[in-house]
Amino acid sequence: MAVIHATKENFDQLISENPLVLVDFWASWCGPCRMVAPIVEELAKTFEENLTVLKVDVDENQELARRYGIMNIPTVILFKDGEKSWSEIGVKPQKFYEEQIRQSL
Repeated sequence: MAVIHATKENFDQLISENPLVLVDFWASWCGPCRMVAPIVEELAKTFEENLTVLKVDVDENQELARRYGIMNIPTVILFKDGEKSWSEIGVKPQKFYEEQIRQSL
């Protein structure tokens, strides 16, 4: 499944309707966010059967960023069955995210 660009209008529905959701909170001006972007894209392909991947632009969706206490970007959050399972701030290797996702499957 392709990465979905989520907004406040569809975010809650996407989180509640999908059992495992990875959310990348980012901004276009953020250098580290551009480093995480291809990793997130690859995770969407690798786990396409089991994982929904969302991107939330914090500049366009400040309400969502506030709701989840996003103070630094990139912040990646994994939701399992609608509940926050784990989160990570900054850039990590792809294998780190893969391990976290596999533990939640």
